Amino acid sequence: MTGLYLAQLLLPLILVGCMLWLPARSRLGFAVQCVGSFAALAVMALRGIWLLPPWWAPYAFGAALVAAALVGLRRSRSFASAMPGTWGAWIVAASFVALGAASLVGTAGALQSRTPPPRPVVNLAFPLAPGRYLVVNGGSDFSTNAHLFTLDASEPRLRDWRGQSYGVDLVQLNGLGLRAKGLQPADPRAYCIYATRVLAPCAGPVVRAVDGLPDMQVPEMDREHMAGNHVMLRCHHADVLLGHLSPGSVQVRAGDTVAAGVWLGSVGNSGNTGEPHLHVHAQRPGPVGAPLGGDPLPIRLNGRFPVRGDRIGPP
Repeated sequence: MTGLYLAQLLLPLILVGCMLWLPARSRLGFAVQCVGSFAALAVMALRGIWLLPPWWAPYAFGAALVAAALVGLRRSRSFASAMPGTWGAWIVAASFVALGAASLVGTAGALQSRTPPPRPVVNLAFPLAPGRYLVVNGGSDFSTNAHLFTLDASEPRLRDWRGQSYGVDLVQLNGLGLRAKGLQPADPRAYCIYATRVLAPCAGPVVRAVDGLPDMQVPEMDREHMAGNHVMLRCHHADVLLGHLSPGSVQVRAGDTVAAGVWLGSVGNSGNTGEPHLHVHAQRPGPVGAPLGGDPLPIRLNGRFPVRGDRIGPP
């Protein structure tokens, strides 16, 4: 993740810097540079995981790019030619055309991810105590939801976990839009969401309740217990899982029946998780021996289909 954070910081700064100090020297070249740069920033904003820099960074980068473009626009009045005058200038222009085209394709995929897939949608209440949360994974396209890799039929080992394919991952933000104290602290307790109460998003019987697995130090993962400590509820036709809870926090047992809003447990860092967050997904009941292997179902939280980058919370 550190490499992703650095890329999200450096690549927008490079685009702004090139606009300011290395602008194309022709009017066509400059126009292509502007379009390609803004398209690249747009796809990064939609597909990036904006934990560091925080969620508001793309807006700041966008403002800086607009300012740099305005400076370049003033300079363009003195450009001697409308078209690139050298092979090198044409190559640079072609590179920005390719960057813009690839970015537009990526942006289209990210926007398409906001449309729920053609499956029954499970409507849930927001499952966390009051606060402001960021969607890290969510949506109907792999560009914004890494859980969709479990739908790969060519990997038989993924069948037992396909129920999570439309899962949503949530982290909590502080007033500055940050989710932790520091870049990536090893102690799970340094994350804002740690120990936040997890509430039943629907009424129904408890199908599974697992507790006692340890919290992992960040970024270690427990790949033998993918969901970590978790609770699974049966809500009408769907099983709803809430995972990565802290050890000793689970408040219910299999066979209990709960009402919506009941305290189920608290967010931790157990299981296959890179850092503390709440994982929520809905699925059809899984087969015997693979309780997380049921057909996946998309979810709405308080009537909203959550997609990566959304800021969301209880009403």
